[in-house]
Amino acid sequence: MIRVEGVSKRFGGVKAVDNATLHVEKGSITGLIGPNGAGKTTLFNIIAGLLPPTEGRIVIDGEDVTGLQPHQLFGKGVLRTFQIAHEFSSLTVLENLMMVPPNQAGEKLMNTWFRRGAVAREDAAIRDKALEVIDFLNLGHLTNEKAGNLSGGQKKLLELGRTMMVDAKVVLLDEVGAGVNRTLLGEIGTAIQRLNEERGYTFFMIEHDMQFIARMCAPVIVMAEGSVLAQGSAAEVQANEDVIEAYLGRGLKNRRAPKPETA
Repeated sequence: MIRVEGVSKRFGGVKAVDNATLHVEKGSITGLIGPNGAGKTTLFNIIAGLLPPTEGRIVIDGEDVTGLQPHQLFGKGVLRTFQIAHEFSSLTVLENLMMVPPNQAGEKLMNTWFRRGAVAREDAAIRDKALEVIDFLNLGHLTNEKAGNLSGGQKKLLELGRTMMVDAKVVLLDEVGAGVNRTLLGEIGTAIQRLNEERGYTFFMIEHDMQFIARMCAPVIVMAEGSVLAQGSAAEVQANEDVIEAYLGRGLKNRRAPKPETA
């Protein structure tokens, strides 16, 4: 579903992503981990169209989308969530969801004058879909709550719900577990798995919580210093010497028992 081919990104003299090549299989939940500064978020921003690559290309579902803007990728079913949720804080949960579908008839002033019936029917259909999403995510008790009043985890669920309001193919999840309590994180994980299994969503997620990664992701890709370092199951990458060295600064192979002192 996603192919990253030889992608690099420079900021002045700094190479944030360095000839990264990876692929995400259709229908998978693929994890992306790595130490701070590894280039994970920069790579996500390139895939999502927020940054153009200095070199290389991005292919999604067989189409070269390198350089496309986020709204163009949105139209192709590529959606991205953020570590800090971007909700419309003054709107209710229901209204946040109803805002998502593009090109709504009510957005055109002339339609509100001369096609009121069509606008009303479309609004009703969008409202019904939003209520289905709210029910799917067990957010019914918050339907009319202002989004700005939600907890961090509830805002993450709302962001996930927004992906359900359009025909998503690929969802990029940026640290969905950040600042979320374990109970709510479990609910978010269950929702992701259901969307993957029941609706065929492909997920690519950055996450630091290895327990959550182990539950959710197969495979797991590791980045370090802007490049892809390793790929495998969560257990395999956690046992990988190069991965250990990237995270800790030294691997088991470099650990030596101290030599006895000589007189």
